[in-house]
Amino acid sequence: MSPAAGKEGARRRRRRRAAAPGAMAESNADWMGSLPAALRTCPLSNLAIPGSHDSFSYWVDEKSPVGPDQATAIKRLAKISLVKKIMKKWSVTQNLTFKEQLEGGIRYFDLRVSSKPGEIGHEIYFIHGLFGIKVWDGLMEINTFLDQHPKEVVFLDFNHFYAMDDGHHFFLINRIRSAFGSKLCSVECVEYVTLQYMWEKQHQVLIFYHYPLCQEFPFLWPGNKMPAPWANTTNVHKLIQFLETTLEERSRYGTFHVSQAILTPRVKTIARHLIRGLKNTLVHRNLPMILNWVKAQKPGVMGVNIITSDFVELVDFAATVIALNDLLLEEDESTSKS
Repeated sequence: MSPAAGKEGARRRRRRRAAAPGAMAESNADWMGSLPAALRTCPLSNLAIPGSHDSFSYWVDEKSPVGPDQATAIKRLAKISLVKKIMKKWSVTQNLTFKEQLEGGIRYFDLRVSSKPGEIGHEIYFIHGLFGIKVWDGLMEINTFLDQHPKEVVFLDFNHFYAMDDGHHFFLINRIRSAFGSKLCSVECVEYVTLQYMWEKQHQVLIFYHYPLCQEFPFLWPGNKMPAPWANTTNVHKLIQFLETTLEERSRYGTFHVSQAILTPRVKTIARHLIRGLKNTLVHRNLPMILNWVKAQKPGVMGVNIITSDFVELVDFAATVIALNDLLLEEDESTSKS
């Protein structure tokens, strides 16, 4: 393929992906399998990959107890039914199910899990203030998508655990193994893990597990291989400065990297805007500026890797991140010319 043809192909892909702002285009369901051959041998740590923050929070159960991730004062207040309705407005950070996110191109999932206090057995649920669906149901939904899209690869990052002893962890790890089986990619040198590598081994799932038991299972990548620095701010300018700084400090080799392009409400933020909720208070008005930051990025050894957002369907987030990979092609072409 000539350099000119390659550039024109990259432009066409960018136009096609960005054709429907504010929607999650189903054409992104096979975006990894559709990448040009030159990018299939690029380490996944150097590609631009869209992810979602608190990926499972599209449904939380107002009728369940408040989660163990909440302070005692909140648990007491939550005995008032209105409090749980308000909590829901601030706990939900996504509108789309796992299947819908996957179809729209999301490939990294931020997962927080917990046992349910007082429940017999070891069942594990997703958690963000309130309990979500059973982890098993989410894993099954993801696996069904992977069966239908054999060239797509997902990153499942189990980074917060609540009310879980080793028995709960063994139960969850067995669930993960039962759900994905041979699709699980064992721990390997990060730079070896390319799409081509995954396809040859028929792997589709990388599990990151931020708990010491990960050392006992070859398919559990330690949490330090997936650093995700958190800005913890309500100010979009401070967020962007933080994202820039942490990218500059990113390890050149040996890890993936998550840029959390999210704003976090403080207690006073919630108190001032109780009924409006997260989406209407922080997300809607700041997403355009965050998306502009994303558009200005470049993947690669010292560039962006995984970028996460709240409410991934509100702007053309996934398509914008995916399109950044075309910059790697243009870099290849300019190198070959010189």
